Amino acid sequence: MAMADAQVPASLARRLLEEVRVRREESARNRSPIAIVGMACRFPGGENPATFWRQLAAGADAVTRGRPGETAVEPPWGSYVPDLDRFDAEFFRVAPVEAELLDPQQRLLLEVSWEALEDAGLDPARLAGSSTGVFAGIMSNDYAGLIPFPEGDPSRGFHYVTGNSSSTAIGRVAFTLGLEGPAVAVDTACSSSLVAMHQAAVALQRSEVDLALCGGVNAMLLPRVTRLLQEAGMIAPDGRCKTFDAAANGFGRGEGCGMLVMKRLADAEASGDRILGVLLGSAVNHDGASAGLTVPSGGAQERVIAEALDRAGVEPAAVDYLEAHGTGTELGDPIELRAAAAAYGPERPPDRPLLVGSVKTNVGHLESAAGVASVIKVLLALRAGSIPPHLHLERPNPRVDWDRLPLKVTREATAWPRVSGQPRRAAVSSFSFSGTNAHVVIEGPPPDREAPGALVAAPAVFPAETGESGARPDPVRAPLATRSRRVLPLSGKSAKALTDLAGRYLDWLGEREADLSPEELADAAWVAGAGRSHFSWRAAIPFRDHLSLRERLAAVAASSPAPPGSPARTAFLFTGQGSQWKGMGRELHDTEPVFREVLERCDAAFREERGGSLLPVMFGEAEGLDQTEWTQPALYALSCSLTALWASVGIRPDVVFGHSVGEIAAAQAAGVFGLEAGMRFAARRGALMGRLPVGGAMTAVFAATDHVERLISEEEGPRLDIAAENGAHQVVSGAVERVAAFETRCASEGLRIERLRTSHAFHSALMDPALDEIAAAARDLAPQAPSVPLVSNVSGRPARAAERLDGAYWRLQARAPVAFGAGVRSLAELEVGVLVEVGPRAVLGPLASLGWAQEQPPAVVASLGGETGFVDAVAEAYEAGLQVSFEGLFAGERRRRISLPTYPFQRKRHWAPTVAQRPDEGVGRTIAVEDLLYEVVW
Repeated sequence: MAMADAQVPASLARRLLEEVRVRREESARNRSPIAIVGMACRFPGGENPATFWRQLAAGADAVTRGRPGETAVEPPWGSYVPDLDRFDAEFFRVAPVEAELLDPQQRLLLEVSWEALEDAGLDPARLAGSSTGVFAGIMSNDYAGLIPFPEGDPSRGFHYVTGNSSSTAIGRVAFTLGLEGPAVAVDTACSSSLVAMHQAAVALQRSEVDLALCGGVNAMLLPRVTRLLQEAGMIAPDGRCKTFDAAANGFGRGEGCGMLVMKRLADAEASGDRILGVLLGSAVNHDGASAGLTVPSGGAQERVIAEALDRAGVEPAAVDYLEAHGTGTELGDPIELRAAAAAYGPERPPDRPLLVGSVKTNVGHLESAAGVASVIKVLLALRAGSIPPHLHLERPNPRVDWDRLPLKVTREATAWPRVSGQPRRAAVSSFSFSGTNAHVVIEGPPPDREAPGALVAAPAVFPAETGESGARPDPVRAPLATRSRRVLPLSGKSAKALTDLAGRYLDWLGEREADLSPEELADAAWVAGAGRSHFSWRAAIPFRDHLSLRERLAAVAASSPAPPGSPARTAFLFTGQGSQWKGMGRELHDTEPVFREVLERCDAAFREERGGSLLPVMFGEAEGLDQTEWTQPALYALSCSLTALWASVGIRPDVVFGHSVGEIAAAQAAGVFGLEAGMRFAARRGALMGRLPVGGAMTAVFAATDHVERLISEEEGPRLDIAAENGAHQVVSGAVERVAAFETRCASEGLRIERLRTSHAFHSALMDPALDEIAAAARDLAPQAPSVPLVSNVSGRPARAAERLDGAYWRLQARAPVAFGAGVRSLAELEVGVLVEVGPRAVLGPLASLGWAQEQPPAVVASLGGETGFVDAVAEAYEAGLQVSFEGLFAGERRRRISLPTYPFQRKRHWAPTVAQRPDEGVGRTIAVEDLLYEVVW
């Protein structure tokens, strides 16, 4: 009995300790900071954050009498967003009939969400299938009351319902982007968007989502609603919020949309995100049984502030600025200020009053988008280090005891106060006439919290002894030298969108040109490549500095882009001997870790086989590159390294075709054998051919095959051989004196000839003594069936699955003529549309184009050539329509996400016919209110 009594308290203690542990973990989660990494807006007078800030800094409001272009008689004053009837339906794959019935709020949410993700440097298309959440405030649907329900038309009726529902407004964003986290429409009236921000933060802290879009939207399409509010005494007749002023006589209505992108702070720092601000804590509560349903409760406001501060772990005196709800009502303003003073006043130094302002004096009360407008104002002010002026305060409200409250309204632009060792901090309040209150505490990103940038990882390369890509065992190495050339990719869904985007970048560059460092230009190229979706109309701009970038941007902005081609299959062409040059691969070795890793693996296999390094010969530090014992392994090593580099930018071949020794690298790219096995074979093959007696030569004759064969048959002495049937020209191989005599004969007939730079007469009878040893040298290749079509040098046709590329094949391949012309015909039959030349210079691509059998010639991309390099080749591949993973061009670097121009939507008018004619309703429209089946009420 005594033992049982002793066990009960022990088990209870364990349970209590477990509860304490769970609560502590939950409390720690609730306190984990959230980074705001992107923002976008469409506010009155501010179509984006930059123009919005200019309006705020200038101390201007956006109040007008009616919407621009309004035709109604005596429309109400307010703060309006222009062109709500226009929308880029094609961009979002919305049919015209559906777009016509789509609430402008849904249109705004789609466009502004896309812009917010782009502002965060995130490619919206890559988020498909992710646990990204969407939380947004929306409280009205005036459009449904403006247009008639399409009776008797089920299709239009369906679009009417889905186009005018609050739930589908948020669901449509998730559906369009393929997001699989929560999609929540929040309606707490005026506090909706700040409550949405709180919900997004909680979802992130609980790891319910890894990324969150949050914000709000509001559109005023029924002037009758404004008139009803005005008759109720809630609306200022002049449409202006005179917040904290004695003349405060109601709020002015406004409309707009704002969206934020948020992540856990640790994730944002690890990703190299640009952190606009850090959400330290947030809270939501309700007034409870206040003096009336719509009467604010000062006690509830004080409590929600205290709870947000507690979750933020911040003392009240450590907050510098309060962005107030501040609607400009005679009763509400004093209640809010007294609550703020009670919450933020204790222990605040007398010389550091809490600065207070309200964005509603600039853009009116955006209702369900009001909170996010306040947050965006705060983020912009944090970045600028300046608090913009609070407007329309001529005579402070006498109901407020200004001398006793530790508050100061920022009636003029005010430098953000700096406290030693303390980051800038602000708070935002958003209260609702339904009683739901929200408060958030935001901190600017201090220097010691700024991430060093994301390390761009290199993708996997060929593991030892296999032709397939595998996992990378080691961390990516940094480049040995700075990349001197970058590429800025631009794209649009139309030619106009592409040129408009180039114009936006030109403006962006002009605004920052003097301040842009090479690192920032590299960041811009990284974000434009890895942080944007890529569409069919394209331009890719290789550049070295801002001057070359500006010149090319101007050319694209003024151009008439060629129509994009349809997606095509890609063939890799692997160059043979004669294309080599001293120094080939040196720059890529120093600047591209993926290239260097594969090249050094090839060199290790070469040293094992031959006892010395290949690299000094390749890089021109030692002689011998034009001797075949060095040429062949050098070309193989270079080609395989280029193949891996192309794979690192997401481009892999659909078909491979190599010319002579280039077929070894082609076979490796097709997975026939491993990287090192192929390197050993190329080294042995080159050495065996190099030991043959010198005295051979090769020449190109620009004539048809039968003509060249006839000329050869008429020659006396040792027979010459056709070494390559290249279509437009044939290569003749044999003894030097015989080739010289043959060239004289060809010249006499007016044929163009060109002597090739080779050490031996390849693919001729002079190779016969080495053929058996070449077959033996292939003994450890262990060939597999190609994983992609491999067009054979011997037949000019794709190798059959049962055809083994063993020693017997490589013996024949070294002697038979290269069937290049037939191979090109096979490429055309395989519907190849892009030829990527994998080698030291452009040789095969132009030659293949000359003999192309199809009407539309292929796009030709040279990996290396002339004054251009691999970056230029990637730009050409992108413009040819290939899908490029631009991260590969930054492997081993630390890059930051920066803000770049967003997509230029090509909007067209989409507006449904309204019910009837009456000169006081609608957006440039009229409506008979008495005929409405639906009317928005509060």
